Amino acid sequence: MKQIFAMVRRNVKLYFRDKGLFFVSLITPVILLVLYSTFLAKVYRESFAASIPAGVSIAQELLNAVVGGQLVSSLLAVSCVTVAFCSNTLMVQDKVNGARGDLLLSPIRRSAVAISYFAACMLSTLIVNLVAMGLCFAYLAATGWYLSLADALLLTGDVVLLTLFGVALSSCIHFFLNSQSQVSAVGTIVSAGYGFLCGAYMPIASFSAGLQHILMFLPGTYGTSLLRNHALAGAFREMQRIGFPVDILSQIRDSIDCNLYFFDKPVSQGGMYAVLGGAILLCVGVYILCNDLRKKEN
Repeated sequence: MKQIFAMVRRNVKLYFRDKGLFFVSLITPVILLVLYSTFLAKVYRESFAASIPAGVSIAQELLNAVVGGQLVSSLLAVSCVTVAFCSNTLMVQDKVNGARGDLLLSPIRRSAVAISYFAACMLSTLIVNLVAMGLCFAYLAATGWYLSLADALLLTGDVVLLTLFGVALSSCIHFFLNSQSQVSAVGTIVSAGYGFLCGAYMPIASFSAGLQHILMFLPGTYGTSLLRNHALAGAFREMQRIGFPVDILSQIRDSIDCNLYFFDKPVSQGGMYAVLGGAILLCVGVYILCNDLRKKEN
């Protein structure tokens, strides 16, 4: 256990010592928040306004809360995974510069090295994502805050869970990479495509039926929906309190992926947690198996 703690401390220090890498990881959520609030906010606002039936009015603050909840959930859904791929590059860097070979020749156990990479990536990524979440809370407080303490805690739990999924997924992929160019290529692909695949940039409900069925097999879809539900829970309660029609609320929830349907069957939030948790266990199991096979091979 001492070996693991020492290695985790070493990996986290190396990550935060690399100012360029840490700055890129931290600035990514900030840039996304600025871009989302600048460009996507108008799209979300117009889309939501179009779904409101004639004769039903809504306060500007509540409208801002709905739009802000969509922006915040989109940002955190993307950040939790993309930042993990950025902070997990140390695993590959150690291969490139020979540090991993030196570690394996030392008395440190191979299992301790593998665990330390995973734990250090989780810690580093979580720090960045919690900072991003704090910025998101500040944005909601400035535009329209309807979250309860329970909503904020559930949203925090979603961030932790989705971060764990990002770390587990990146650990499986980075295990097979052996150069900085490969890391850059994978990072570019993930940054460019993950937001669309998980429904962060565009709601899955706006895609074709065939593509919706395909995307429902991806765990990130359920992570985004959990963030949506908890970021917008307070705004939906307020809309219900002021007399919004139930069927209109249901249509709004469908249109922004708060409600998900697996081949036309509704998926509960418990089911979403089960899918995301199962995906995490699967990725962790693959990572353990890969390290075990590599150990036997060596």
